[in-house]
Amino acid sequence: MATLLQLLKETGIRLGEAVRIKWQDIDFQSGVIRITPEKGSNPRVLKLSGKLLQMLNNIRRNAETGNVFPSKSCIEAYYYRKRKQIAAKLCNPRLLQISFHTFRHWKATMEYAKTKDILHVMKILGHKSIQNTLVYTQLIDFKSDEYVCKTAENAREASKLVEGGFEYVCTTPEGIMLFRKRK
Repeated sequence: MATLLQLLKETGIRLGEAVRIKWQDIDFQSGVIRITPEKGSNPRVLKLSGKLLQMLNNIRRNAETGNVFPSKSCIEAYYYRKRKQIAAKLCNPRLLQISFHTFRHWKATMEYAKTKDILHVMKILGHKSIQNTLVYTQLIDFKSDEYVCKTAENAREASKLVEGGFEYVCTTPEGIMLFRKRK
């Protein structure tokens, strides 16, 4: 279950797309996965983290079906039972609102927040229509963005900031480069 949830989080694919994944769809050398679409979406190839590749590599392979994950109904039954137990144990009914599709919304929202490129998000989600993708951008309030700002006077300082996750904003007339990173 942890591997499946990590996959949904990293890629934003639908649960139906995840349960269709076969071992030959994963290229461990290149670190990518080929997604066979559902709901009339576009097929896509997505990059996976080293952590997720290791998690996938640790799953016992089902030689009969060649599928990475069990059936959708089996996964849903297990997930909803565990979610209910955890929500009760933590006395947090809001956990009951987290569905598999929540991970898709989270991925789309984070990608849009990071890139501000709706076409990039559209490509990741496999949508054919921008109208479908626009639904996912409703979740984030960009007015409340807060940033840490840093300056660099030369390429070496700028390089260190970029390696630290800062994004370049502009250069002042005095030649000072401005960078920012979300808090």
